[in-house]
Amino acid sequence: MFLKDRDVLFLATGGGCGYSPYAPGTVGSFAALPLGWGLSHLSWGVSLVLVAVFAAAAVHIAHRAGALLNQADPGAVVIDEIAGVMVACLGLKLSFSGCLITIVIFRFYDVLKPFPVGWLDRRLKGGRGIVADDLAAGLLTNLTFRAGVWLLA
Repeated sequence: MFLKDRDVLFLATGGGCGYSPYAPGTVGSFAALPLGWGLSHLSWGVSLVLVAVFAAAAVHIAHRAGALLNQADPGAVVIDEIAGVMVACLGLKLSFSGCLITIVIFRFYDVLKPFPVGWLDRRLKGGRGIVADDLAAGLLTNLTFRAGVWLLA
């Protein structure tokens, strides 16, 4: 990728959402709401490809941002939360309120870090480590949402 440092930081911080003085990860997650909702209305194959490409780019961008900010996992970097929310919404036909529910569940898993989220967070370093735990939290969110829909149906 041929991005300038300021472009990397702009993307890594979700357009500046990561600079929020209060709960930057939550602000970044809510910034992903339009992406998650849009993905949930695309075909499975198209949305899967988009999420995979975004996640790969997020790893690279998060890695570079960490180096620029001289931190292993900077709090201002929220591209990982955005990628996680995209996974959380993958393959679900969500209403706006459904997207909000996925974000709340996602934040629950992202903050508490149950297995494998915490395990990935501790084991992987660099951009992979920054992004992988959020992808796992997104997957747990997706499965939890599906189970909830199934149980309530």
